[in-house]
Amino acid sequence: MGNLDTVDLELLAALARDPRATVVALAEKLGLSRNTVQARMAKLDRSGVFLSYERAISSSALGFPIEAFINVMVRQAELPHIITEVVRIPEVVQAHGLSGQVDLLIRVACRDTQHLFDTDARILAIEGVERTETSLAMGEVIGYRVAPLMEMARRES
Repeated sequence: MGNLDTVDLELLAALARDPRATVVALAEKLGLSRNTVQARMAKLDRSGVFLSYERAISSSALGFPIEAFINVMVRQAELPHIITEVVRIPEVVQAHGLSGQVDLLIRVACRDTQHLFDTDARILAIEGVERTETSLAMGEVIGYRVAPLMEMARRES
């Protein structure tokens, strides 16, 4: 990774605009052969460029309209055990390890505020978790995006 050429960046930009595009459609859009697009996609996949093929599904549509971010402070020596336990909590939809005062940032989806309270309590009850701070998500103002980064990379290449 990090050594993407212009063709790779154009292919990624086309995929960002239309994630459901077929190899044939991408080849036509980019003026490349189907085999070239397929080979490039395979190379990008092997090098870890694609994060996931999982379709993003609305937690709200599943009956979990409340989303929150939980800052978790832990005893560092217990972090591997804590992560193992956090993975077992189905309401956890994402987690990141952080530097600084907060050790983990956990995103959860819940049915209502009582469910959020109970989920936070389960995280706090994990051996090694010292403290949590919960912030209710009021709405996503900028969704996950990489198109601006790709444009910047294209300009710099």
